Amino acid sequence: MASTSASSIQRSFKYDVFLSFRGEDTRKNFVDHLYHALHQKGIITYKDDEKIEKGEKIGDQLIESIEDSRFYIIVFSRNYASSSWCLDELVKIMECQKMTEHTAYPIFYDVEPSEVRKQSGSVGEAFEQVTRKRKRTLEDVNLEKENDVGRWKNALKEAADLAGMELKNTFNGYSSLSFLSNLFLTSGLAALRCGISFDIYSGSI
Repeated sequence: MASTSASSIQRSFKYDVFLSFRGEDTRKNFVDHLYHALHQKGIITYKDDEKIEKGEKIGDQLIESIEDSRFYIIVFSRNYASSSWCLDELVKIMECQKMTEHTAYPIFYDVEPSEVRKQSGSVGEAFEQVTRKRKRTLEDVNLEKENDVGRWKNALKEAADLAGMELKNTFNGYSSLSFLSNLFLTSGLAALRCGISFDIYSGSI
């Protein structure tokens, strides 16, 4: 009787791509256009269209969506690190990234990788906002809050160390997404019928 190696069985994912982003920075410009571009190419993409600040912790449904996504595109922007929701989401993404079936790609949208890695510059200012909120807690939960901050810092550093792309707004408000073709074609997303090369309006942050 023939046997099948467990390593040869590929998992089936609900989503091809999970988009992680700070809504107030990129939802109505870059991320919206990126989502529609992926959709047009037949890429099944998860994008949370609700107001993100529903609470301090991400819900079980969102955690399941992260776990059930093959690729992650993390759009780091100036205010990404000001949201505990985004940071908790990032921690979960980086946990999944360590598994062989998942791959994460950071896009640094008008921020430098070093700012994300070191929590400096505009990213550092945003991160300081959320850590100040964490410090305004009762003493009996301080340890848990401190652990959260440590996890966030580690996730930011790990994500910034990944191979990714830097994207800047141009003067006329247009940004080229031809980099997406190279990103996907070299990552295995080519198997997901992807090949995007066009200009989109990114707007201003």
